[in-house]
Amino acid sequence: MSTALIFYLFAGLTVASGVMVVSARNPVHSVLWLILCFFNTAGLFLLLGAEFLAMVLVIVYVGAVAVLFLFVVMMLDVNLAELRAGFLHYLPLGGLVGAVLLGELVAVAFAWSPGKMASSLTRAPTPDLAQVSNTQALGRLLYTDYVYLFQAAGLILLVAMIGAILLTHRRREGVRRQRIADQIARDASSVELRKVPSGRGV
Repeated sequence: MSTALIFYLFAGLTVASGVMVVSARNPVHSVLWLILCFFNTAGLFLLLGAEFLAMVLVIVYVGAVAVLFLFVVMMLDVNLAELRAGFLHYLPLGGLVGAVLLGELVAVAFAWSPGKMASSLTRAPTPDLAQVSNTQALGRLLYTDYVYLFQAAGLILLVAMIGAILLTHRRREGVRRQRIADQIARDASSVELRKVPSGRGV
């Protein structure tokens, strides 16, 4: 009974915070509601016994992605009047796309049926959770059966990171760059001292 109450508490807070994300007028408040939604979703994962997913959701999404969103929104001077004007301008097109997506979801919900191979594909051996934790079982599966795919994903992320760094540090004409070695190599002869009268500039 207590587990069901905790589940409905987390689920209700998740749905309420999700609604507040899209309905809040202030973008900063939307990001804060998103962080609350992530925390409640992590609580739902804990109730399901998926502590690894809950930890990843808090560390990655709350600790990195949502905080990055918050800093970007706070650094940008968002003009809410322009956003509302753009919303009203694109409202017919957005409504049409939303209606099409809603129709597709309804069609999928009523026309869905399990395939013939579904029962055999879902019969993967499940480890005994009394002896092996969820995180340990996931680690064994990830680093044994899918180790090459895991390494390939890491290699792709490494190449993407190197590409982003190279694009940021590419040479462009007319852009003055900081040269730390030249700054350190400067001596006292390159410094000019000027006596400025009080109350006046250079």
